[in-house]
Amino acid sequence: MRPSILYAAILLLASAALTAGQNPTMLGHPEDYPRVDVEHGARLYAEHCDRCHGANGNGVSGVDLRSGKFRNATTDQQLRTVITNGFPTAGMPAFKFDPADLTGLVAYLRNMNSIDRGSLRAGNAAHGQTVLETKGACLSCHRINDKGSRKGPNLSDIGANRSAGSLERSLTDPSSQMWPINRPIRIVTRDGRVINGRRLNEDTYTVQIADEEGRLLSLNKAELREFTVSTKSTMPSYKEELTSEELADVVSYLLTLKGQ
Repeated sequence: MRPSILYAAILLLASAALTAGQNPTMLGHPEDYPRVDVEHGARLYAEHCDRCHGANGNGVSGVDLRSGKFRNATTDQQLRTVITNGFPTAGMPAFKFDPADLTGLVAYLRNMNSIDRGSLRAGNAAHGQTVLETKGACLSCHRINDKGSRKGPNLSDIGANRSAGSLERSLTDPSSQMWPINRPIRIVTRDGRVINGRRLNEDTYTVQIADEEGRLLSLNKAELREFTVSTKSTMPSYKEELTSEELADVVSYLLTLKGQ
């Protein structure tokens, strides 16, 4: 092999290895997908894909989705692109799924050959809303549409931005899923006033926060004695507070929140 060709081959292999290391689900190993994502994807598949592809994924001639091998896609991102763009000339329309729904569909497609759809439990969104508003007391901190507090992040469009797996982890291990802009902060002003709250925005000279009462404040950094950002969420874990069924129902409800 000529040196130039050998060098190119080594670079290609190194690049592939690096990419796979950065994204372990790139090639779609079933164990890498949270079951709650698979369950969400199964519901979406039944609603949007069954009519053409069939429950077993072999309804279209020459296409067997259960095989785990896809003619025009190898990686998860390629699968997302195929679902989004479709193949209009072959009769497959484009679909406008948000990122959370695409994550669920890909998770289900990667697991079609190892999971019986009948064994998957779809969460009850209506019951999840009841749990969220009563037992979970989530609206004491969060706001959904025109109800609740502004103390915590607004959840009105959370279902369009967070996958089922991410939502489940947010409920059981809140700190692991906390976005940097939502981290709790403790501020002490020059005159000794202590303010605890949640960071909303920040630039070189100012910081905007929602305090513990949900009030919006804009503060000049030059007037602060202390400004501490925590990486630990103030939200409690519901891992022991809610049953597995209740957690699944709450996740199903949150996935319906796509914004007004």
